[in-house]
Amino acid sequence: MASTSDLEQLADLELQKEDEDEEDQSGIQGCPSPLPSSTFSPDPSHPYYDVARHSIIQVSGDDNYGRKLITFSSCCLPPSHQLNHQRLLEYLKFTLDQYVEMDYILVYFHYGLRSTNKPSLKWLRDAYSEFDRKYKKNLKTLYVVHPTNFIRIVWNIFKPLISHKFGKKLTYVNYLAELRDHLNYEQLVIPPDVLRHDEKLRAAQKDGPPSSVETLPPPRPPLPTQQFGVSLQYIREKNRGAVIPPVVQQTVSYLKDKGLRTEGIFRRSARVQLVKDIQKLYNQGKHVDLDQYDMHVPAVILKAFFRELPEPLLTFRVYNQVQDLLNVETSLRVTRCKQIIESLPEHNFIVAKYLLCFLHMVSQESIVNKMGPSNLACVFGVNLVWPRHASISLTALTPINIFTEILIEHFHTVFGSRCPPGQESGRGARGRSTGGFDPGLGEQGGGGGCHGDLDELVALDQPDESFEAVERRLGVSLLPEETLSQLDALLQTGNSTRGFHRTLLLNHDWFSAALSVSTGFT
Repeated sequence: MASTSDLEQLADLELQKEDEDEEDQSGIQGCPSPLPSSTFSPDPSHPYYDVARHSIIQVSGDDNYGRKLITFSSCCLPPSHQLNHQRLLEYLKFTLDQYVEMDYILVYFHYGLRSTNKPSLKWLRDAYSEFDRKYKKNLKTLYVVHPTNFIRIVWNIFKPLISHKFGKKLTYVNYLAELRDHLNYEQLVIPPDVLRHDEKLRAAQKDGPPSSVETLPPPRPPLPTQQFGVSLQYIREKNRGAVIPPVVQQTVSYLKDKGLRTEGIFRRSARVQLVKDIQKLYNQGKHVDLDQYDMHVPAVILKAFFRELPEPLLTFRVYNQVQDLLNVETSLRVTRCKQIIESLPEHNFIVAKYLLCFLHMVSQESIVNKMGPSNLACVFGVNLVWPRHASISLTALTPINIFTEILIEHFHTVFGSRCPPGQESGRGARGRSTGGFDPGLGEQGGGGGCHGDLDELVALDQPDESFEAVERRLGVSLLPEETLSQLDALLQTGNSTRGFHRTLLLNHDWFSAALSVSTGFT
C-alpha cells in the first residue's frame, strides 16, 4: 500500500500533468477570466477584501429545496505567492459561519486548480481539522464538479481522516448539465472558464450530455390545479379569485397555530423526495394533511412556493432598488423600504403583507425559536427577490438581507397603510383605498395588530363559521352575501367578488365608496 508521502508526491505529479495537458490544448496558461462586474463588486471595507476580491467563494441563493448554495471556484485562485492561504481559510470560515446553522450545499468547481495556485496538502489537512462538527453537521452535499485523477488521489490521502457519514455527502459531477437535477442552476455563479471547459469536455464526447446552456424543451402546460411554478395571477384565476394562494394560506395557518415556537423554524430542510411528493399532491389538487409531517416540512413547502414563482413575489423591478439600499442613510432605510413595498402591484402587495405579517409573528417568538428578524431575513430574502437574468452573488445578498430584515422587524410601519397611485382622492372614511383592496387592516387602519391582520385575511375561509360569529370575534361588520350579489351585478364581474369575499374583510363604508369606483374590481 502506498504511503501518504508517496500519494502526496503522486498528487503533485498528476496536477503537473494536468497543467501540461491544459497548456497543450490552449497553447498558453492564461489567467482566469474575471466574473462579470455586475455579478461581483466587493466593498473595499470588507474585512477580507484581499481574498473576497478574487471571487473564489460565492453564495448563490438556495437550491431547489431551500438549502443555501455556496460555491468555491479553483480557477479564481491567483498564484500562491499572491494569496495568503491562511486568510483564505479564515474567509471561508467567515462565510460559512453565516449559514452553518441551517442546511447548506457546497459546490466545488475543480477546473483551474494548478500547481502554481493550489494550496498545500498540509493546508487542506489543517482546513479539514478546523471545520468541526458545527460546519459538517448541516452540510447536506458536497458536489465536486469536473473531477480529475488529482481529486481521486487526494481523496485517498484524506480517506483515513474522513468519517463514513461525511464521505457519503460527496457527489462527483462530470458535466454542468448534471447539476440541473439537484440545484437551481440559473442561480449558480459559474466562472466563464468553467463554462468553456465544460463545453470542451462535451465536445470531446460524441455522446456526451446536453449542453448546460442549451435551451430546454418548453414545459408542459400547467394543470388547472397547479400551485408550484406558476404565477400568482394563474393561481388566483384557477381558485375562484382567492387572493392568498392555497399553499401559502394552509402552511402559514398551520405554522401560526403549531409552529411559532419551533426552534430553527425555516432553517432546516426536508427530504428531497418528500418535498417532491407533497408538491405533487398540491399540484394535483389533492388534500395535504400537514399533521403527518415534521414541523419543518410545511416551512420548507412555504419557502419552495415563493422560490418557484416565475417572477419573485416582490417582482424583478424591485431588485435594483433593493441593491441600492446600501447607499441610503441608515436612518432613512425604513422609509425607503416602505416606498419600495408601496410601489408593488396590488396582488403582490397583499400576498407580501400576509407573508411578512406571519414572519413578524415568528420573530416575536425568537427567544424560543431562535429566529429573529435577521435570521429570518437570511433564509427568506433570496426567496422574495432576485434578478431577472443573473445570479445572486455573495455581495448582493447583503442588501437583500437588510431589506428583508427591515420588512420583518418594522412590519407595521412598512405595511401599515397604502393608497395606490391615482386613488388618493377616493379613500373612505377610515382611510382605506377605494380603488383596490387592503388586506387585514380592519378597523385599526395601519396600526392594527399582526395577529388581527392574519385573522382578517382568512376569516371567511372558515366555512363553518357564521357571519355573526366572525363579526363578534373580530369586532367589525362584514358585507352580507346579498350585498356582494348586488355588487357583482353592478360591476358585471360574475363571481369575482366572492373570491374577495372568501379572503378579505370589507365594511359598509368601503362598500359605499366602492359603488362609485368600479375599477377596483379588475
